[in-house]
Amino acid sequence: MNPKTRLTILRVLALMGVVALIAVLFIYRDQVKKLEDYGYIGIFLISIAANATIIIPLPGVAFTTAMGAIFNPFWVAIAAGFGAAIGELTGYVAGFSGQGVAERVTLYNRLTTWMKAHQNLAYGLIALLAFIPNPLFDLAGMASGALKLPLWKFLLACAIGKIIKMLMFAYAGYYSIGWLTGLFGK
Repeated sequence: MNPKTRLTILRVLALMGVVALIAVLFIYRDQVKKLEDYGYIGIFLISIAANATIIIPLPGVAFTTAMGAIFNPFWVAIAAGFGAAIGELTGYVAGFSGQGVAERVTLYNRLTTWMKAHQNLAYGLIALLAFIPNPLFDLAGMASGALKLPLWKFLLACAIGKIIKMLMFAYAGYYSIGWLTGLFGK
């Protein structure tokens, strides 16, 4: 089997894996919710699940906010941020697979062109888009995979942005629970 055929097969399998993971997470979303009973490991796993979907948003930051009110918000943010970064690998793999779902989106094409021209700055953009709560990060993940940016650099930039974002949400939960308790009584 020649390398081009092997790469095509790998890309098709990667895309099928991403689609299957999204379908499983959507179908079993109630069971995924039960992971919160497992503390920081549950937070990590739910964060993977919430960020493993492409385009279809799951309420990962709302969960992080709620867990910040229950557990130490710093460690909630670390667990949720690392889980979110790993979950975002689905976008990276979808881009790597080369299947042109997003290639028809103008913003994706602009993002890919800019990231290709500015690869050193691309990681800063990845961290920034990971920090900002928005569905556009999926396009950045796909562009990163399509450009075959080093996986470890993508994950590092993604984790930095996600952890900083999760710190904000976890501490918002931590401080809001005291405010709500004072407002509504103990």
